[in-house]
Amino acid sequence: MILNTGTRTDIPAFFNKWFLNRIEEGFVLSKNPYNNQIYKYNFNPKTVDVICFCSKNPKPLVRNLDRLSDYNQFWFTTITPYGKDIEVNVPNYKKVIETFKKLSESLGINAVSWRYDPIFITEKYSLDFHVDMFEQMASELHEYTSDCTISFIDLYQKVLRNFPEAREVTTEERLVIGENFAKIAGEYDMQMKTCVEGTLLDPFGFDSAGCMTRQVLEKAIGNNLNVPKGKYHNRECNCLMGRDIGLYNTCMHGCKYCYANSNMKLVKRNQKLHNPDSPLLIGEVSDGDVVIEVNESSYIETHEKVVPLTRTFQSTLL
Repeated sequence: MILNTGTRTDIPAFFNKWFLNRIEEGFVLSKNPYNNQIYKYNFNPKTVDVICFCSKNPKPLVRNLDRLSDYNQFWFTTITPYGKDIEVNVPNYKKVIETFKKLSESLGINAVSWRYDPIFITEKYSLDFHVDMFEQMASELHEYTSDCTISFIDLYQKVLRNFPEAREVTTEERLVIGENFAKIAGEYDMQMKTCVEGTLLDPFGFDSAGCMTRQVLEKAIGNNLNVPKGKYHNRECNCLMGRDIGLYNTCMHGCKYCYANSNMKLVKRNQKLHNPDSPLLIGEVSDGDVVIEVNESSYIETHEKVVPLTRTFQSTLL
């Protein structure tokens, strides 16, 4: 089983105590954001092939990295040079770089990857700004990761509501970014990637297959994965998204471009419902809630394969 912690919120940054409690108790409950079904996933190291983390501030959880030593890990860390006007509660990129280096030294260069996204263009954050900052950051990070994934801002309605001055990055601007970033990455022997951005930048040497593909995760864990065709695929890329245990409208970073939060009032309301001792990220299991237990096998080829089973039971059995 592949567990994903980061496409809906930033668990290492804001819910690290809760996550470590889940590791200690050996299971986690996760609500489906679209129908409120509750799923139970076991944290058995023999069946959890890899835990994927996506974070803008890994430091709170990295302090307790030894408590995750039984698990294979893959860390996607977003490091961007925006200021507090855009990323309200994100630490300065220089501090995140230092944490990234510690992650790489602890887990190995194949288990960590750098994200520089989303890219948007304003008078303050111009094309020249991005090129200059990318070169500066690549010079710091190239010895600690072998690749970097970029993406351009997506103007969802919630993004436009929170970031009304945002605009699409034009094709011409994307080409300028792609050409310059690829040149810089080549100087530092780094592979540039895009995910769900099409193949526009492929002529510059970009890999557009995806950011968390089977090949990426196999490289991180040092084993081959025999994941059934179509499993974990829910986007227009080759990424294996895994079982996501996060929840939308819970991230406190306050980034203006965020697609995972509707507004900060809702985020703050959800934060008040967070209990580090609850099996759910937000709220508690109520009497009558139906929990679906997912018993999913390991997909590492050296393991004996077992057909995944599901079991439904009432919350009183937890």
